[in-house]
Formats: sequence, C-alpha cells, structure tokens
Amino acid sequence: MLKKEYTGLANINGPLIVVEGIENVGYDEMVEITAPDGEIRKGRVLQVSSNRAVVQVFEGSTGLNINQSRVKFLQEPMKVALTKDILGRVFNGVGEAIDDGGDIYSENKYNINGNPINPYSRQYPRDYIQTGISAIDGLMTLIRGQKLPIFSGNGLPHNELAAQITRQAKIGDENENFAVVFCAMGIKHDEARYFVKSFEESGVLQNVVMYTNLADDPSVERIIAPRVALTAAEYLAFEENMHILVVMTDMTSYSEALRELSSRRGEVPSRKGYPGYLYSDLASLYERAGMIKGRSGSITQIPILTMPNDDITHPIPDLTGYITEGQIVLERDLSQRNVYPPINILPSLSRLMKDGIGADFTREDHPDVSSQLYAAYSHVQEVKSLASVIGEDELSELDQEYLAFGDEFENKFLNQDNHTNRSIAESLDLAWELISTLPRHELDRIAEDLLQKYYRGNDQDGKA
Repeated sequence: MLKKEYTGLANINGPLIVVEGIENVGYDEMVEITAPDGEIRKGRVLQVSSNRAVVQVFEGSTGLNINQSRVKFLQEPMKVALTKDILGRVFNGVGEAIDDGGDIYSENKYNINGNPINPYSRQYPRDYIQTGISAIDGLMTLIRGQKLPIFSGNGLPHNELAAQITRQAKIGDENENFAVVFCAMGIKHDEARYFVKSFEESGVLQNVVMYTNLADDPSVERIIAPRVALTAAEYLAFEENMHILVVMTDMTSYSEALRELSSRRGEVPSRKGYPGYLYSDLASLYERAGMIKGRSGSITQIPILTMPNDDITHPIPDLTGYITEGQIVLERDLSQRNVYPPINILPSLSRLMKDGIGADFTREDHPDVSSQLYAAYSHVQEVKSLASVIGEDELSELDQEYLAFGDEFENKFLNQDNHTNRSIAESLDLAWELISTLPRHELDRIAEDLLQKYYRGNDQDGKA
C-alpha cells in the first residue's frame, strides 16, 4: 500500500504533535517526521480517531513548525532487529547501539509490543535462580519465570543491589544458556558509567545486554526502553532457548514519563495524577515474564522502583504488588546502620518460593529454616518494642537471647559485602549457625529430624 506523506501539523505540544486529515492510520504505528531543515525523526502514534492522530516524537519537537513539517505513516509498529550478537552490547532506549560495536543486522525484526502469552500455554515456574545474596536466596528465593520487584527509596543502594544481582545471578550450579537483560530508565550519566564499569570489571558484560535511557534523553524514549528490552529477552528466551533475567530500574521514572505524556494528551488523571490505565500499562510489561510449555527458555523479571517518600501505598508500588509475585523491600533504618543490602525481611516475600525450594531443588531444610528465621526475627521486633518501654535490663533471659539473635542476624546474615557471592548452601549453613544460638525448644517451625541433623546449640534440657 502506498505510504502517504502529510504536510503541516495541527498542533505541537512538547514531544507530541497532532496530524489531521489522515486515513488508514493505526494505534502504535511508526511515523517518520521530516523537519523543515530536512532532519528525519522517528515517532509513534499514541492516539487515533477517524481523521486525527496524536504522535509522540522520540527526539522531541524542537525545530518542527506547523506549516513546513512533513509526516509519513509507515503502516507498521516499532520493530527492532535482533540476533544473538546483542549479548555484550550497550544500546539506547530505542535499541540503537551506543557502544563501538556497530549496528545489529538481522533478516527478522520483532514488534516491541510483543505477543501476550496464552495463559493455557504458560508453564508453572519451579527452579530457582541463585543471586548470591543470603537474604534473597534464603528467605525470598527467586524462581525461574517469576517477577519479583525490589521496592526501594531515594538514596538507598538499589543500584548497587541491581549491579550485584546482574554480576552474580546464575542457575543453580550451571551457568550455560543464562544471560541478563539490563534496562535502565531515567538514570544519570554517572550511574550509567557505574553499571557498565561494574559489568566490565567483573567479566559478565559479555553475558549482558544493556538498554540505557538517560535522565536527559527524551521522556518518550523512557516508555519505549522496557518494551525494547523485553522484546530482546523474549527473542533470547524463546528463539535461542536461553534463561533470561531482566533487571529493570527505575520503574518510577517510567511511570513519571507515562504521567507526563498523559497530562500532555489532556487525559483525566487518576490517583496522584497518574493515568487511570497505569495498572494495565505496568501489567503489559510485567506479564511478559514466564515460561512456555514446550520451550526450554524462560524470562524472569526483577523490576526496581523507588517509592516516593518511602510510601509503600503509593500507586506505583501498590499496583506493582498486585501484578507481581511478591516483593523485596529495602529499609532506610537498616541502611543508616550500614547493613547492606538493607532488606527488611518482614514485609518481603516470594509467593512462588515454596514450589522451588526443598529437597528436589535447594536443600531439604530450606523451607523450615526460612520459616523459623522469619518467626524468630518477627519476635525480635516484639522484644525491641517491649525493651523500649521497660528497658533492656528488665527483659527475661530468653528475650535477651532473642535480642542477641536479632543483632547477629542483621550483622551476619543480612549484611554482606556487595562483592560477596554466597551459595545457597552457605546461606543455609549460616542460618543454622544463627538459629542454634536460640534454645532448641523455641524452634517450633523445624521438623525434629532436621533439628537432629543440623542443630548446633545446646537445649536447656541438656539435649545436643
């Protein structure tokens, strides 16, 4: 079909332009905009009616004018060329190479909006991914095919945690056919350099595909970036049969860009000014994780978001929690006490963990030990509250033991250097070392045969 070119615009509003008198234009269709000076820019149809289209211009509308700008609708959605050569490469938010490796050429180009996975075709996630971080591996295990977000706050070390997970993540004891797709949205230049340097120095960059949208890049590109990254992940997982971990930071920057565009389009705002479709938009990204029956590859997601004012009820973490299978919550108080990673284990959980740990996957004591650690640390918080009222000296001997356990748990189990890579067995052994400081009769979440095998302390009744 002949591609028509339209001369003149009806309106320009920031990165949005309005074209009238159009025919046969579809939603999400790609657009070429020719500026008066001959520069060609890319755009995408955001909204379309019978004879009017709203187009977002990736490079911004500076230099365009209403009378002389020309618009050509390309009659296809945005697509990216993908081959296995993307591994080890760095791209911008629209999939253009920004390293020295040259462009990617492929006979096949892939629609960045992806195809929804038929629920019937989905395979239930089972096997775990080891991150080398005790708090995550031991207490909120990441399962292959899961989406497990990290809820952070401004100033907390989520970037260091994202880089550490990318460097250390692996499938059990094997590392074959495993890669990481790393998507950064709205990050500063020094953060982008930190990520690239971290991956280069550790030697994992050859196994990472990076998509970076910087803070001074157009905000429209921020909305494209995660879709391009997830398309690359789907290609590697379902056509190259690889296991892919997608790390996306920061989903708050993405949502802010969505709010900005929604406001420019004149849409009626919902909670805190975000568009009413924020839930379905986030779901269109998160639900691209999973496994498909008959395919050996998988996509696992770790989206990272900074909670404005550390408010977990804010729309972005609130809606993310509804869509995903758990969350990892970083706490400012732990960070201020120099605990890294500052994971607050009590509101954190992995809903799929129960089906990917135990004798057939990690170790037979894993379910009981993690349950006991949660229970004991929860009791520590109750003892701390009591101590703040009556003073530590008035606590019972048992409560004093719980306080000591809480300190050891935070300083030895939670706290680890950002280059320390612990196996799941090491994390579980460390958990037993801490649990064994408590009396045996307090360990009511652990089966007797496991206590006989692993407990290292002395019970008050004299049993070893």
